[in-house]
Amino acid sequence: MSRTIVPKNYTSLLSVKETEYAIVLIKDFFQLALSTELNLTRVTAPMFVEQGKGLNDDLTGVERAVNFPVKDMDDRRLEIVHSLAKWKRVKLSDLGLEQGFGIYTDMNAIRADEELDNIHSLYVDQWDWELVIGEENRSVEYLKEVVKKIYRCMKRTEFFLYDRYPQLEIRLPEKISFIHAQELLDRYPDLSPKERENAVAKEFGAVFIIGIGANLSNGMPHDGRAPDYDDWITKTADGRQGLNGDLLLWNPLLDSALELSSMGIRVSPESLKAQLIERKCTQRESLFFHKKLLNGELPLCIGGGIGQSRLCMFFLQKAHIGETQVSTWPEEMIEICKKSGIQLL
Repeated sequence: MSRTIVPKNYTSLLSVKETEYAIVLIKDFFQLALSTELNLTRVTAPMFVEQGKGLNDDLTGVERAVNFPVKDMDDRRLEIVHSLAKWKRVKLSDLGLEQGFGIYTDMNAIRADEELDNIHSLYVDQWDWELVIGEENRSVEYLKEVVKKIYRCMKRTEFFLYDRYPQLEIRLPEKISFIHAQELLDRYPDLSPKERENAVAKEFGAVFIIGIGANLSNGMPHDGRAPDYDDWITKTADGRQGLNGDLLLWNPLLDSALELSSMGIRVSPESLKAQLIERKCTQRESLFFHKKLLNGELPLCIGGGIGQSRLCMFFLQKAHIGETQVSTWPEEMIEICKKSGIQLL
């Protein structure tokens, strides 16, 4: 069920034409900052992958991928990607990249099962990135180092934009904070996961929640994660689980948290086995991707995705993601936006 939040007295700070130009500035500047900060080379990415090879991202494990038969391939079915989490790992192997180097790409996806609102669209555009690491890097401390580097790119981009459009406020705090999903539950035991996210994002302004996917003390994960890309089962030095997480910013315009990135240290052969057992889907071990990983043919890595339209939406202080990307929306939502000064592209 779609829903639309209309901020009180909302007015876009940029015209549609200015917005289109500013989107180009943000994307060009941020991807250059990201690639130099993390030693990433740009690669071309697929829009679809072959069904049944285990290459598509299962997200939380329940979303359906858009798929279609290909006439000239004996009607074999292809799937529109949800993200490139697993494809990128194979690409790292194909390129033979050394530790400390990686790739990034423009990922475009269709997520037909999204519930449409101010920050969720059928169309997903993000920078997907992946970096080769060593066994010694498989720690929460290294995860935090990489998160801080990505946050520095966001801070630089914010100032770059403010310098050209002074009507746009500086809103990011100087530093990003970290909290484990279990600690967050301990703080707010009576709140839902989304309410906990809102509370902690409002408190810190920018926060990275560690440990998304494993069950917490209440018997439930903070949020769903598929078992075959992020490592959410490995125990860390403090006895908690998870080498992954979500990067959230506080969005005062919508009075809610805005998730800009989901990322993490990827599964090792050992943690993949454990997570497949945990989720009762060991049959995946026979798939193309999973066999390569279990056979030690894929490098250890860290990676994630960073929402392009969401990043632009935040920096340009827009009320709706449709103001920074072109998508398809319900008629009722389009009418509400028209009446409220929300200029969908």
